Amino acid sequence: MSRFLRHGFKSILRHPKNTLKQLGANLRGFRVGQSWESHYPKSLPTRTDAENLRPNPLRTYFDGHKEGHGIYKWLHYFDVYHHHFKKFVGREVHIVEVGIYSGGSLEMWKEYFGDGCRIYGIDIEESCKIYAKAGVEVFIGDQADRNFWREFKRKVPVIDILIDDGGHTPKQQIVTLEEMVPHLRTGGVYLCEDIHGPNNLYSAYMAGLARNLNVWKLQRGEDLAARPSEFQREIHSIHHYPYLTIIEKLDAPIELFVAPRHGTLWQPFLDSGHPPNRS
Repeated sequence: MSRFLRHGFKSILRHPKNTLKQLGANLRGFRVGQSWESHYPKSLPTRTDAENLRPNPLRTYFDGHKEGHGIYKWLHYFDVYHHHFKKFVGREVHIVEVGIYSGGSLEMWKEYFGDGCRIYGIDIEESCKIYAKAGVEVFIGDQADRNFWREFKRKVPVIDILIDDGGHTPKQQIVTLEEMVPHLRTGGVYLCEDIHGPNNLYSAYMAGLARNLNVWKLQRGEDLAARPSEFQREIHSIHHYPYLTIIEKLDAPIELFVAPRHGTLWQPFLDSGHPPNRS
């Protein structure tokens, strides 16, 4: 059982009435959001601009890769990769890819990021050791095994990007996330692929995890301020795409969320000189 699920069960045991009431409200909100999707209106005409027409080097590489080691990807992944990974291009970058398969994506990452790229491939299949070469190190192990990850982190202390394209079961994905997201360097990116089905347990886990970005620990003072949780101190954002989830870490930990007041007129509260309390 994941740490997230254990925490949820403990919360119910400590505060059964309040927790169950909140769970009921959350479930109703979940169902409303789920049903709204089925009524989503027909979209407006699409817009084209220079940014949309700009070539994506990863997609260009994939389209031109007709022979050699196989690469198997959904086409819409390439824009997501490039959007979140382009800041690392040309820099020293340490990448973990879980799930080596035919080895073609290891070559793609090397080409995309450049000579400063160091790749660590992970697979449960022993024969994947053949893909090890200069700049590519291969580890054999089970991504659902926390002991494997502890040993891996001991051997590989620096990671910037983790791409989970491994076994695709919720248990494997959740263990990998919990073990490796804290291990990423500041500014690091975690990406999990091939999350299929609206009732996927990993999707439910991520929905619960994303709620923690909105934890509210208000501090009283002249300006509105909130003390971040340990999670909020390091996590910049969580992104959901079709079949993909991404977690980005902050470039530097944040110590305080602040909302300072700028200005002198607070209509329609002119007399008080203070903005309304929106808590």
